[in-house]
Amino acid sequence: MPKKRTEQHAVQPRAKGVIAGAGEVIEQRITDTLETNYMPYAMSVILSRAIPEIDGFKPSHRKLLYTMYKMGLLGSARTKSANIVGQTMRLNPHGDAAIYDTMVRLSRGYEALLHPYVDSKGNFGKFYSRDMAWAASRYTEARLDSICQELFRDIDKDTVDFVDNYDNTMKEPTLLPATFPSVLVNANTGIAVGMASSICPFNLSEVCQTTIALMRDPQHEVASTLIAPDFPGGGQIIYDRPVLEEIYRTGRGSFRVRARYSYDSSANCIDITQIPPTTTVEVIVEKIIELVKQGKVKDISDIRDETGLDGLKITIDLKRGVDPDKLMQRLFKLTTLEDSFSCNFNVLVGGVPRVMGVAELLEEWTAFRIECVRRRTFFDLTKKKEKLHLLKGLQAILLDIDKAVSIVRHTEEEAEVVPNLMIGFGIDETQAEFVAEIKLRHLNREYILKRTEEIGQLEQEIAELQSVLDSRSKVQSIIIAELNEVAKKYGQPRRTMLIYPDEIEEYSEEQDIPDYPVNLFFTKEGYFKKITPLSLRMGGDQKLKEDDVIIQHIEDTNLAELLFFTDRCQVYKAKASDFSDTKASVLGEYIPAKLGMDEGESAVYMAVTKDYTGYMLFFFENGKVAKVDMNAYATKTNRRKLIGAYSDKSPIVAIFYIPEDGEFLLTSSQGRMLLIHTGAIQSKATRSTQGVAVMTLKKSGRVLKVEAYEEGMLKRPDRYRKNIPAAGALPTAEDTEGEQLKL
Repeated sequence: MPKKRTEQHAVQPRAKGVIAGAGEVIEQRITDTLETNYMPYAMSVILSRAIPEIDGFKPSHRKLLYTMYKMGLLGSARTKSANIVGQTMRLNPHGDAAIYDTMVRLSRGYEALLHPYVDSKGNFGKFYSRDMAWAASRYTEARLDSICQELFRDIDKDTVDFVDNYDNTMKEPTLLPATFPSVLVNANTGIAVGMASSICPFNLSEVCQTTIALMRDPQHEVASTLIAPDFPGGGQIIYDRPVLEEIYRTGRGSFRVRARYSYDSSANCIDITQIPPTTTVEVIVEKIIELVKQGKVKDISDIRDETGLDGLKITIDLKRGVDPDKLMQRLFKLTTLEDSFSCNFNVLVGGVPRVMGVAELLEEWTAFRIECVRRRTFFDLTKKKEKLHLLKGLQAILLDIDKAVSIVRHTEEEAEVVPNLMIGFGIDETQAEFVAEIKLRHLNREYILKRTEEIGQLEQEIAELQSVLDSRSKVQSIIIAELNEVAKKYGQPRRTMLIYPDEIEEYSEEQDIPDYPVNLFFTKEGYFKKITPLSLRMGGDQKLKEDDVIIQHIEDTNLAELLFFTDRCQVYKAKASDFSDTKASVLGEYIPAKLGMDEGESAVYMAVTKDYTGYMLFFFENGKVAKVDMNAYATKTNRRKLIGAYSDKSPIVAIFYIPEDGEFLLTSSQGRMLLIHTGAIQSKATRSTQGVAVMTLKKSGRVLKVEAYEEGMLKRPDRYRKNIPAAGALPTAEDTEGEQLKL
């Protein structure tokens, strides 16, 4: 009985377990448990289940196809799927459901592969449908598709290694000697432990052409021959060459695929006939119904799944006057009619999972295929050498057939026949055995001459095979010839169309936002109102909080974008359409609460723009002015908050948004005034720039006020225009006329 472990481990947590039969609990480190129990499982999933190997197959696929090959289902009549499933259990000891699921995915009827490996008959469901279930295995029939000839070609010539099955009753191949890079031709996805694999399918002809080009020139540009992925369900790839080149280079990335549709004007409906491979008919229909119920899509009167014998079809009935192309742009944005396909070219090479780009992957496949061809050539060479050796022995007895007959006839013991032939003709034991087994009817000159005539041809074939083994270029020529043959025999036109980003019009929510004139009001206390011109004319005085005043009134449209700058150097973005139309008789929206500003944060300025042209001006107490390009505040995503909207090195005095350069009047605490033109200030793309010195100040001096200059504000404006930086000039009596003196 094992002893109870009593040592203490202060750091490692523990798991408790019971020793079977002992009835004694022992303590064990969790790390030890994971290492002994979980790690073998994780490695098994990675190496023997979820990640495809260089021949393009997972073990479950390979076991099924090899079983069908051994059953003689290549080029023969179909058999019941249940028979195939039962036979596959000799290699794959799992439930029949798991094996049949694997077979369904490889079948022609399921339509998941560009080049199916299983020629099916019966209901095998559909890859693009969640609810169309396949029939039970006892009802369906199957055989290997003709392309499987390329998977099993010369498999009996020692091209690949064989191992024992799980109970050591038969052998199975570790890889299939595929004559084309099937790993890239048919899609393969798998989720292991801590890693996954997702390989998109490519057109067979393009893959073969690219492989040949890379074998001839390792620096070949992959994207020039491998145009783009090609899905069995068709669809349209939004072709962004830099994105695809990055996927080809690294093996990782994603690209967008969208559905194909047509408009039937006679029935006023849209027919969707091809969808992305990442979604199903039911998901699309349910999402569109949900959008209609929520009121987000109002142009659809009915939607039906009309998928039948003719293939996939989703019909959308439109209301009168609806633009079908604009509706589809919106559905592409809101549903999985346009979706992303994520790539992760993770493949097992020599038992090690590796994420590789296309060139590296094809290089590994080429190395694998070179080994297959060399092994096949060596196998053929060995067989021909053995045959030549036997025929050389036969040629030896041609000199004296009567002597051979005499030796056999006068040998008293059967065991001595072979040694006596060896002595009599100077041949070895193998040759003597072959001669001794010749039938009596063949002991004539004609038979022996016909057989020995093969010697010359065999010697020539042996020399050719030996030259192939000795030359890598000849092996590559054989592989290239096979690839050309496969492409010619099984190549198909592309199913997936390519569309360029500049050819499509992206949907934006602004298309559905009504555009009309509005008046925008912003108050000192941070209240905002959006009022239509009609309402403003009908309304009376503006309702404000006590001591509050309107500091900005801007006329624009409902599609304008609003930027609220705060006293904490942050900016919050909103759209005029985010606010409801109101009247002058209400207080309006309190911006800090509406936009979720930080506690105690206040909005001090509102900038209104549509195209982010022009500049933002920031006037600081230290006499500096920052001129920032407005497009520095534009974001591709709908970010609501930007930190570092302007510099925090000095307190802010005033903020202005100017579409173009103009003049501003600065007043300092010493009473001096300076009139500057913003064209003299260099703009910056950095939001947090400290700006340039414009007004020179005495010690403890600061800028008190900034206002946009309008003609007539000063009697003698040239007096205050200086080359910056400048201290400005003291105002004259006529310029301060009418102003109340302030302390």
